[in-house]
Amino acid sequence: MTNYTKLPAILLLADGTVYHGKAAGKIGTTTGEICFNTGMTGYQEVFTDPSYFGQIMVTTNAHIGNYGIHKEEIESDSIKIAGLVCKNYNIGYSRKEASESIQDYFQNENIVGISDIDTRALVRKIRDQGAMNAIISSEITDIEELKNRLAAVPEMDGLELSSQVSTKEPYFFGSPDATLKVAALDFGVKKNTLRNFVARDIYVQVFPAKTSFEEMEKWGADGYFVSNGPGDPGAMPYAVDTVKSILAADKPLFGICLGHQLLAQANGIGTMKMFNGHRGLNHPVKNIIRNQCEVTSQNHGFGVIPEDVRSSDKVEITHINLNDQSIEGIRVKGKKAFSVQYHPESSPGPHDSRYLFDEFVDVITGKLSW
Repeated sequence: MTNYTKLPAILLLADGTVYHGKAAGKIGTTTGEICFNTGMTGYQEVFTDPSYFGQIMVTTNAHIGNYGIHKEEIESDSIKIAGLVCKNYNIGYSRKEASESIQDYFQNENIVGISDIDTRALVRKIRDQGAMNAIISSEITDIEELKNRLAAVPEMDGLELSSQVSTKEPYFFGSPDATLKVAALDFGVKKNTLRNFVARDIYVQVFPAKTSFEEMEKWGADGYFVSNGPGDPGAMPYAVDTVKSILAADKPLFGICLGHQLLAQANGIGTMKMFNGHRGLNHPVKNIIRNQCEVTSQNHGFGVIPEDVRSSDKVEITHINLNDQSIEGIRVKGKKAFSVQYHPESSPGPHDSRYLFDEFVDVITGKLSW
């Protein structure tokens, strides 16, 4: 195990609040929008979810690192969070299948964090005052210097980040002998989403974020998937144009998270920056088509404007968040296109929503329409 000494570290929020803790991971400085995740487990999946790119993650669970790092439980090729804030940073781990400690993992991936923070107080502040930028440093102790560095960090609102985490070249996932073919537009796709397609006898080609519909169409896909991803959907007109082209061609389309927001925009529905977003494993959602509820895994700081959805004559609402009544799912009238705001691949999280992959197959094969 890598030697680890608990050096002092500082967390500074954009409103001037200072927290003193201990260094976790690499000694250094990092910045980003601070947010919190309420999941009790699944920290590896959270760290490697591309949707968290550019964000400092506060974990509400008291212990992080206690079951180590398992290489089969990562959702992308690297850690995507900008930094970590936690209470108890556990170097020792209990799981025999784990290959390394969280400290080794963070040092190898150059991730800066801070531990020994009262995360309950911090989460209450974020919950009550909203998302804001923050800086963590285990090398700079001068608060004024940290304030100057933090002042130069851009706000998440208006940032286009998905092209930074997207694949640079197309690649295939699954068996070429599969029954169906799906073209996935990668804005930050997670590995378990692709595994869910493969489990349903689907061969996937994953395309870079700025690939045109015409280029993807050359492959002859049976359906199109628009993935989750980081940043502001309002800063992605290129992606909206691609979704519009898929709709104009009347192709089956399934979007999740950012893909949900892009499908809304393609139908004239606006998006907005949320006060502090939805991030965790236990968000209750009602499927109003099926008249049933599901517990969902969520990670988003933007959403569709509810009033725009309700006044639209192009889409109908399929899912509602039972905590705040935000719009969690839509489908396009007269088209083979639908989307949800949450993460049905459930990695981490409950499997309540995986039926959506089955519904996508049914849309592709003509068994389901509206």
